[in-house]
Amino acid sequence: MKLERSVLKRRIQWYLQFFRAVELVGPRQIGKTTLAREWVSADSDHYFDLEDPFSRQRLQPPMETLAGLDGLVVIDEVQHDPKLFEQLRVLIDRPSHIDLPGQYLLLGSASPRAMHKSESLLGRIGTVEVSGLTIAETGADAQAVSRLWLRGGFPQVFLAQSDEESVALRTDIVNRYLYSDLPQLGMNVAAPMMIRFWQMIAHYHGQTWNAAEPARSLGIGETTVRRYLDYLTQTFMVRQLQPWHQNLGKRQVKAPKIYFRDSGLLHQLMGIRTHAQLLTHPASGASWEGFALEQVLRIAEPDQAYFWATQAGAELDLLMFKGSQRVGVEFKRADVPKVTASMRIAMQDLKLDALYVVYPGLHRFSMGEGIEAVPLWAMLPSG
Repeated sequence: MKLERSVLKRRIQWYLQFFRAVELVGPRQIGKTTLAREWVSADSDHYFDLEDPFSRQRLQPPMETLAGLDGLVVIDEVQHDPKLFEQLRVLIDRPSHIDLPGQYLLLGSASPRAMHKSESLLGRIGTVEVSGLTIAETGADAQAVSRLWLRGGFPQVFLAQSDEESVALRTDIVNRYLYSDLPQLGMNVAAPMMIRFWQMIAHYHGQTWNAAEPARSLGIGETTVRRYLDYLTQTFMVRQLQPWHQNLGKRQVKAPKIYFRDSGLLHQLMGIRTHAQLLTHPASGASWEGFALEQVLRIAEPDQAYFWATQAGAELDLLMFKGSQRVGVEFKRADVPKVTASMRIAMQDLKLDALYVVYPGLHRFSMGEGIEAVPLWAMLPSG
């Protein structure tokens, strides 16, 4: 099975029209290199992989080498040389009328903030986040969606010949992340401590964050725990969905919700290996909520996204702003979802234009004024 990531390709091509440098950021093995090779082949003298000693040698000295290359240049795993960003800034700022202006496609395994550190490229560089596969890329039929939910969106993991192979590949991703990726990014934490923390917050998936409990369990300070969580966030392993605040005369929740961005890694750390185990696991509902939330965010591409909750118990899983539209989303792993008091409160208090209840069913139907039940596949754009 060949995956065509056409939406990502179009987005990258759009950014290349307007920026001298474009970053592709996302976790390792998510498919950044495969995408980059659509533009520049791996054996080209315009392609540099900073994990390859020979390729690093070809790049020395960076300024002289890059200044002599016209057209698009790819630099893979760019986080291995943070000082390179300072030199790239000089090259990017060269006037476009010179003989060899150059253009740069940079691939990195952490957020721009974590990679750039000392040198801001704000306004000089476009950023495209490469996340896991979506149902638009894998197909929205029941079998493909079930596989994507269980295994997650890393392409090789999703395409594995068996669940056992998928587990082995995810084990490798976890180990490389702990023992290689974090240290190379300067995120210094002992691997045994980080795996304990990572497994611990798997049980916070879909819940409001409270640093006190994991800090107490691990015997470390809350500041350290927050730093560990930021590491996972900056390397695209965890999403901190921020709360929306509005002057409603009600006490509202102000801590973020925690979601694993890849359902396959969540299941790996929780010891869930098969679809049968997943369906009967106590965290099955929370897992599906996080999986569906990531899919909706990737497909809808809102301008801003939050959750909303009050201390009295009213809540909305996802609040999206796009243009002038204010849309709410609830996720229910139920055959026939029902309207709840929270939904009615959210519609009224947040003045939603629409509220969609996303569920793993087959049909969409009205649940009341402004509230509609929609299967996950129905979130895909028509046409």
